[in-house]
Amino acid sequence: MIAGGTLAPGERLPGERALAEQMNVSRVSVRAALQRLKTQGFVVAVQGGGTRVVSSAAAMDDALTALVRSKLDNLHDLAEIRMALETWAARRAAERATPEQVAEIGARLAAMESAAPRGNGRAQPDKAIEDVRFHFAVGQAAGSPVYIHILAVIRDILMQMLEFHRYKLFTSAEDDQTVTEHHRAIHDAIADHAPEAAAEAMRRHLEWVLSHYAAERERRGPTVKRAS
Repeated sequence: MIAGGTLAPGERLPGERALAEQMNVSRVSVRAALQRLKTQGFVVAVQGGGTRVVSSAAAMDDALTALVRSKLDNLHDLAEIRMALETWAARRAAERATPEQVAEIGARLAAMESAAPRGNGRAQPDKAIEDVRFHFAVGQAAGSPVYIHILAVIRDILMQMLEFHRYKLFTSAEDDQTVTEHHRAIHDAIADHAPEAAAEAMRRHLEWVLSHYAAERERRGPTVKRAS
């Protein structure tokens, strides 16, 4: 269930009795298996009872956040890494997404559109949240437990990255409209089960993001290090 991605990082496992019934084994066998998973670092007991799938995000997050925020170039590097990973994820999602997963990606797109900027063109606070959820929905549709765990590791820094985009990098209504159009193109290609079109739509979006980083780096000059 963990290796197959049925249980993602942070999710609570069913109780011993439910697991025993589901797998048609004794509770003693379930208890031994859980202990082995705890020893291997895959799960952890949680306060109040139960067991939760472990993500290494907690261990990495503070250091990664500090590193990325310390210098704009590091944020640029993360965007390049995202492009390599997320173009792959978009292509694979177009190949494997179920109707339910396509609907979830569409729901996240609709939520982004409903959180469109009003008045002065600045994005509303929940738009960055829906942006992250969109990319996570694409990741889930890719159907790779490895990729899901990678997303769990970078979840918080990705949120901060997208908040930086929304409030400091993409400040115009035109930028916001472009972001929405890019996400719609990604969704449509996945819904059409067009792998290369999905990968290209994701690549085009992240290349556009990188071009904004380059412009921001030029504007700030070489002496400015902080990304926020």
